[in-house]
Amino acid sequence: MSLGTGGHPLQRIWAIALNTFREAARIRVLYGIIVLVIASNLLALVMGEMSIREESRVARDVGLAGISLFGSLTAIFLGVFLLYSEVQRRTVHSIVSKPIERWEFVVGKYLGMALVLTVLVGLFGVAMAALLGSQGVTISAAVVKAIALSWGEVLTVAAIAIFFSSFSSPFLSGIFALGLFVLGRLTPDIEAAAATAEEGWIKLVTKAALEVVPDLHLFSISGRNLDGMAVSVNGDFVGWHYVAVALGYGGLWIIGLLAAASLLFQRRDFS
Repeated sequence: MSLGTGGHPLQRIWAIALNTFREAARIRVLYGIIVLVIASNLLALVMGEMSIREESRVARDVGLAGISLFGSLTAIFLGVFLLYSEVQRRTVHSIVSKPIERWEFVVGKYLGMALVLTVLVGLFGVAMAALLGSQGVTISAAVVKAIALSWGEVLTVAAIAIFFSSFSSPFLSGIFALGLFVLGRLTPDIEAAAATAEEGWIKLVTKAALEVVPDLHLFSISGRNLDGMAVSVNGDFVGWHYVAVALGYGGLWIIGLLAAASLLFQRRDFS
């Protein structure tokens, strides 16, 4: 990685982001993930054909689930791999020796990953639209909103992975990030457990977990209840106001996680 040492911090961050984007684009695993997403959409078409008058519903549900799942797993992989690779190759030594703040390095790496993940989610959405179009089904506003929510979820998961990668080994970072992703998806179940638990310590633990775990359920609500009402991309769905609030919530978590990751990375010894 070659970086300029002068200029404004934003210029240095952007240079790191572009280098990260180029580095990630050379990872062959990403192309395999794209193939898996396309395969999942094709599977959705097959499953839809096996259903009675449910072809478009199954295709939409499976396609969106694939974007969310594979996008989040890719975010964890990139968040763990790209930061650690700089340490493993010892290129981080030459980088931190330059007049570049460590927080700039962390933020630049994240922005580079965010660019890659944005492109991937866009490709996933295009593949889904093409396959739905082959069935004569147009992309509705509800599906566009669901894809936007999945994008917010993927970027939030990437920040979670960056946070753990800033101070832990790749294996543990991956385990922690995956665990937090699963817990974040299960926040309604955690809330239900806290409400029905009889033991005081269980309520205390579950409530504490809800405070430190990002509520990723906000980004994947199709087929669930929201304020007592069922919402689905196949029927009545949330409005753009909800999408904006959910993305803002994810943005706040991203800022907080990057700030914590920068602080931990600042204290890390690379000697």
